[in-house]
Amino acid sequence: MSIYPVPLTGTVNTLMWADEAGIEEAAIKQLRNTSTLPWTHGLRVMPDVHYGKGATVGSVIAMHQAVAPAAVGVDIGCGMTAVRTSLKPSQLPDDLARLRHGIERGVPVGNGAHTDHAPVIDRNGELRRRFNQICDDFGTLHVHQLSRPFHRLEAKTIRQVGTLGGGNHFIELCAGDDDRVWVTLHSGSRGVGNRLAQEHMEVAQSLTHNQGLTDRDLAVFLSHTPQMDAYLHDLWWAQSYALLNRDVMLTSICAELSRNIPGITFEEPVRCHHNYVAVENHDGLELIVTRKGAIRAGRDDLGVIPGSMGTGSYIVRGLGNPASYESASHGAGRRMSRTQARRQFTTDDLAAQTEGIECRKDSGVVDEIPAAYKDIDQVIRAQSDLIEVIARLQTLLCVKG
Repeated sequence: MSIYPVPLTGTVNTLMWADEAGIEEAAIKQLRNTSTLPWTHGLRVMPDVHYGKGATVGSVIAMHQAVAPAAVGVDIGCGMTAVRTSLKPSQLPDDLARLRHGIERGVPVGNGAHTDHAPVIDRNGELRRRFNQICDDFGTLHVHQLSRPFHRLEAKTIRQVGTLGGGNHFIELCAGDDDRVWVTLHSGSRGVGNRLAQEHMEVAQSLTHNQGLTDRDLAVFLSHTPQMDAYLHDLWWAQSYALLNRDVMLTSICAELSRNIPGITFEEPVRCHHNYVAVENHDGLELIVTRKGAIRAGRDDLGVIPGSMGTGSYIVRGLGNPASYESASHGAGRRMSRTQARRQFTTDDLAAQTEGIECRKDSGVVDEIPAAYKDIDQVIRAQSDLIEVIARLQTLLCVKG
């Protein structure tokens, strides 16, 4: 039986699936600041919680007639996709390096982008329709009305559809304990989502009702105002863009696998955002719920909770626990900053911790070393009342930006 949730001491509206003593002081301060905002109905803290900008990563914030852009995060719509294949791990080719390089040719990583738009879009009618809609709706974004030039971002936005990015984003081939090979990928709304978030955060910080906040990064928009309507319009677009981005990448990855492994088939993907906004009913109220580093775990909702580079992922099914606002963690969560990881670990450490896994093992990804993250198995156990495990996946191949 789970020992969670536990209250955050000194608060009346915050429940945690984590030990307060194990959370860094800066994150505890952020949680307290969030819980005391006049618009916060309730705050739920996931076991992967750690410090973020304004609001912690790993938090679910239910607000009444308000939304804080920092409670969504700057990578709007970031999330996971996973698909189970017909392949058994024993049927994979011996040369996984060749397979990794093939995936990287089809999916630009890091700062890379397509020269125009992803070629796979032209070969898939549904992707083409969604891509055209995203492009058409770009001109309706409200940031066009803000002060800084925005028009140069459009071409970049188009080229970045179907690209991975860097940081903690990844593509993996995994061996499931169901004796199947799984494809998993983690990415978001790329440069445009970040730009939208930053611009709207600046607008929120300028509003009169946000003056005097303990942390100006927690500035909110209020319902039934032009600023809130503008933010939500742009946010819905960015969430759609992020989902399209992952679907384009997945199509490209599956095409590469099909070229190398004749006869492979793919099941219906599992998809979930973990930086997003939803209007939901909880405690008999209509609330604006932000999940920043958290997934929806309503009853029978399927989700993906990844670990770190090389430690694999979990496919889970939500239990619909109302105590967490039907939410669960989005991953393992960092236990140290990127700067700390680069100071503490070397490429030799990275090679040792990713032994047997086909992946980059150079200085550019040392900050993604598994030891920089919390133990994914412990994180899963801490939320046994929120999700049930469908499959445990072990990394075989990992693509990083």
